Amino acid sequence: MFPRSLDVSVPSITESGELRGDATAALSQSDALVGIDDVQKSLNRSRASVYRYTNTDPRNLNPPFNPRKLNPEYRSDQKDPLLFHPNEVARFAKDVLRIKEVTVEVLNSPSTATQQVLGAILEELRLIRTRLDGLPEAPSDLASRRDRQDRPAA
Repeated sequence: MFPRSLDVSVPSITESGELRGDATAALSQSDALVGIDDVQKSLNRSRASVYRYTNTDPRNLNPPFNPRKLNPEYRSDQKDPLLFHPNEVARFAKDVLRIKEVTVEVLNSPSTATQQVLGAILEELRLIRTRLDGLPEAPSDLASRRDRQDRPAA
């Protein structure tokens, strides 16, 4: 097999040696989990064989951990897609498929609009914090503050 590479900027799996592949994450709903197509590409196996490797049971939505199978992440519904943690795919490739020198690379994902907005909010909060820290000390008790005011109580 020839090594192949994909443009990825999310957690990926790389096997050195004869096989080399990358698994991109399904970022839509999860924290950098890998979908079945990406596992197929990274392990260089057919889709059917990946499903055979997977620890699933039609009677049990989330079967217990099986060290001889590829264990998906927790699902809340039978219709949810199978998603895998990159470390689990790497463990399976190394322990079960006997692929040597499996490494997991975690790369920074590209900045999204949400991340940019959160960064702007964080910068604004830091600016507010520095301005608050620059203010003179406020009185610590309410009685001294009340005495400083010249207006009558309502």
